[in-house]
Amino acid sequence: MRQSAALGTGTQGHPCLQNRGSGMSLSWVTRPHSPDNMLTLQALLPKPGTMDRPITPGELLCLGSSLAFSGLFYYLYRRKARVVTRIQEAPKLQVDDNLPALVSAAEGRCLPYVALEGIVLPAQAALTSHYHEGLQGVIQKLLLKEHRLIWNSLAGSWSESERVLSEQIYTVPFLLASPGPEAATQVSVESPLQAVCLPLEMVYERFQQPSHGFRNLLGQYLIGEKPKGILETEEMLRVGAGLTGIGELSLHPDGSLHLQPPAQGGEFFLCLGDWQTVLSELESASGLWKGAALLCAAAGLAVLLHALCRAYRRSRPRQRQQDKEPDGEEAGDRAAEDSCVVCLSQPRECVLLGCGHICCCFRCFQALPTRLCPICRGPIDRVVPLYQA
Repeated sequence: MRQSAALGTGTQGHPCLQNRGSGMSLSWVTRPHSPDNMLTLQALLPKPGTMDRPITPGELLCLGSSLAFSGLFYYLYRRKARVVTRIQEAPKLQVDDNLPALVSAAEGRCLPYVALEGIVLPAQAALTSHYHEGLQGVIQKLLLKEHRLIWNSLAGSWSESERVLSEQIYTVPFLLASPGPEAATQVSVESPLQAVCLPLEMVYERFQQPSHGFRNLLGQYLIGEKPKGILETEEMLRVGAGLTGIGELSLHPDGSLHLQPPAQGGEFFLCLGDWQTVLSELESASGLWKGAALLCAAAGLAVLLHALCRAYRRSRPRQRQQDKEPDGEEAGDRAAEDSCVVCLSQPRECVLLGCGHICCCFRCFQALPTRLCPICRGPIDRVVPLYQA
């Protein structure tokens, strides 16, 4: 029976022997681990950075919120700190007979920011308390507030809420005078309602609890709202109280002194006590905003570091794999170049003479149907074993 060998063409140029009935043929096959096939598979696979993002939407939201709140709190801290610095640098004065000469010597007959201490006196008829006979003041605040209990279905309990029913503020022009009776200088306080906080004392407080019948209680439980009571308060700035005003002090052409809100910017303060009380409250508020800003900044930094550490941990195995892939490809290419062109599995073990090609193993050489070189189809005179060190 005659045997023939046919040399076919394939995609990668590696011949192999195939059985055709009772004979054998030499054809070209595609290497399963060829670089072109690997590139095709890599194109179909998702890119390394698309499956796992370096930062999640939740972390991004936390980071943005912490930065926003940190910026807001830092702005409030700097604002309070500037007010504290300005109060510390402001002149500390008391109402006395030397005050007009001091103000007239200043530029523009005005001191932009001072802390002035004195005794409250009415410039006209004083206000009288509604609940205490003989108690007089220059600022009066009447407040009527309703307290209610609201059923919270989520928490399963009653929560207290407040609602202002009525709020009335009355004021009359008043002066700051010297504590000593010998001083005749007085300072008029302008626009006291523009102060950051009104310097009022609680002079009356009463809480009235309503009486509930059975029908009222049943209806309140059904609608989930029941009145707790009404709070009635009265606050006053009493005549003769010691008051500290922090603002602009100016001397008018008629010779009168006026303490008013600063025209060049700044906060206007009226407080009971001395200027150090205002300063301590502002320093406490400034420290609170500073701590809140640092806390939010630390939270944002922690979220950012957590995301960076996670991204670094995920990138290390990928980097190691990428470093190993070129070595594996080079080893595969070297193994493919040194393997038999017929079976593609055994190393090349013989030299075909006279063409001199080193292309097949000894087993495949014995299985050749004709003594022709699989590469150049030249005649094979003899075979020499190949030894690789």
